[in-house]
Amino acid sequence: MTDALPVPPDLDEDDARYLALKARDARFDGRFFTGVTSTGIYCRPVCAVRTPRREHCRFFTMAAQAEAAGFRPCLRCRPELAPQALAWSVQDATSILVQQALRLLNAPEAWSEAGGRALVAQLAARLGVSDRHLRRIFQAALGVSPQRWLHTRRLLAAKQLLADTRLPVTEVALAAGFASVRRFNDAFASHYGLAPSQLRREGATGAGAARPVRLGLRPPYDAHSLLAWFATRQLHGLEDVCNTAAEQRLRRTVRLANGHRSASGWIELRFDLPRHCVLLAASDGLLPALPQLIGRVRGLLDLDADPAAIHAVLQPFFEGGEGLRVPGTMDGFELAVQAVLGQQVTVAAARTLAQRVLERFGEPIATPWPELRWLFPSAAVLAQASPDDLGQLGIVRQRQAAILALAQGVASGQLVLDASADVPATMAALRELPGIGDWTAQYIAMRALRWPDAFPAGDVALHNALGVRGTPQPARSALAAAEAWRPWRSYGALRAWSGVAPSLPNP
Repeated sequence: MTDALPVPPDLDEDDARYLALKARDARFDGRFFTGVTSTGIYCRPVCAVRTPRREHCRFFTMAAQAEAAGFRPCLRCRPELAPQALAWSVQDATSILVQQALRLLNAPEAWSEAGGRALVAQLAARLGVSDRHLRRIFQAALGVSPQRWLHTRRLLAAKQLLADTRLPVTEVALAAGFASVRRFNDAFASHYGLAPSQLRREGATGAGAARPVRLGLRPPYDAHSLLAWFATRQLHGLEDVCNTAAEQRLRRTVRLANGHRSASGWIELRFDLPRHCVLLAASDGLLPALPQLIGRVRGLLDLDADPAAIHAVLQPFFEGGEGLRVPGTMDGFELAVQAVLGQQVTVAAARTLAQRVLERFGEPIATPWPELRWLFPSAAVLAQASPDDLGQLGIVRQRQAAILALAQGVASGQLVLDASADVPATMAALRELPGIGDWTAQYIAMRALRWPDAFPAGDVALHNALGVRGTPQPARSALAAAEAWRPWRSYGALRAWSGVAPSLPNP
């Protein structure tokens, strides 16, 4: 499901992977895993252990494939920390279906809803196919069943919780989607040959708080530009960005909801670009939801992007920008409200309005830093607000209606604004709400739904960057110019916004 590695004409793909392994090339982290037959262990290509001999190496595109072949995850490089291998297609229906299934199975929010075959049946129904058809195409495309893939994902999530938190084993089992501690212990022992408590001793850092979690990324990564984007839009009391040569970090408050359970607290994210990772520290209240939190952070910072695949498409049209990432969000509802407030106004004006909403409806929270003191208001809270409440903050009537409709849709569960959402259906539902047009729907799809091919064609700044503002129909001209950027139009738009000069086709 990943793009093929660039292979020299005298090498096959596995030989090329071995060269990347020898070089510990972080660009390929998460794009393949190496099973070592002499040890029975599988590793990331960036693993610091001594490089095994070529004849002892077997290569897999996914961790689930390595585990299905009998290999155990390396305790040193920790495959669960690798960037995810995301695939996008606009043509092959089977690839699209498998890709959508992977996105949904990868969401920790779904793990506790059902187990094994029941979850696969629910997934197939959502995708509009039979569970037999889903299993067949999954097996054909990836060489493993959906149940095997999900089982590996849950075990790796549990492994991370054991290594990086002091949560009781019972809570680890539940957070990773296991129905009981007994089943968790049995699965852990049969797959890894260890009891969970043994792994905890391996990863222990002493009594007290959890160690920071290392989240891998693929270079090149332009952390400065991403943090500058967040700094320009940060709300005081909710976020705090430091973007200097000496320190690159982001702190913010977080609310996570998973069914009837919710968690809130704060996070701190520090970039360690020489080691190609981000260090995540979180308050104790968020640790039981660590798998879900990690997924949100990876989306916020776009850590799973494959810059080589994206740049291969966009390079003919942009001279630079390979390290740019599409900024995400920790809360799709929060992002959607800010998108509505940003309609046809400057970034500074939108931030002023959002700041008023935060201070009027936000929930106070205690953190170690005085700069962080508010949680963004939940959809349930804003759904109870009146138009007059919003009007007193300087929000015009059309945007009042849009915010209230968004809040009511999210609070009722009819509208899901995260990476697990059905993108076309969600965008259609957004456009049906009062005060929300295509620009807002595309912007939400780009940042909250994590759709790499979103394109807000009506954006004036984009028209200026593309040089089409003076044309009779600038939105249509922008769409025509960006057609060749598919399926990475979100990244093309970001490059244009960031000042990377685009090269447009001749009319």
